[in-house]
Amino acid sequence: MSISTIIDFAQVLTEAERYRPAAEKILSGDPDQLVYNHYASPCGQFAAGVWEGAVGHWKVSYTEHEYCEIVQGVSVLRDEAGEAKTLRAGDRFVIPAGFEGTWEVLEPCRKIYVMFEAASPTVDI
Repeated sequence: MSISTIIDFAQVLTEAERYRPAAEKILSGDPDQLVYNHYASPCGQFAAGVWEGAVGHWKVSYTEHEYCEIVQGVSVLRDEAGEAKTLRAGDRFVIPAGFEGTWEVLEPCRKIYVMFEAASPTVDI
């Protein structure tokens, strides 16, 4: 494999995908979101890129493990019990698969993400 296969986030020109959480998950605001998925592995289990979120509050349910680095803005991540963690530029953390709660963007937020989704076990019949 050559050096040309390296994905440089500062130079890659990935088209943004715009989306919103499903209506039943939105708790407040209009959480418009953009994702620049700069890399997806051939097996589909690993991805990395940049996410941007507008002010809003919605329910989350993680099936993937996600490493995040907040590079701009302020968000609050809450678990189902209501315990909260405020996330600001410079914060780095991992959200494990199985986490359920809410994500609230207080100031427009931008994060670098790296996600791993475990393969579903195959069932022989």
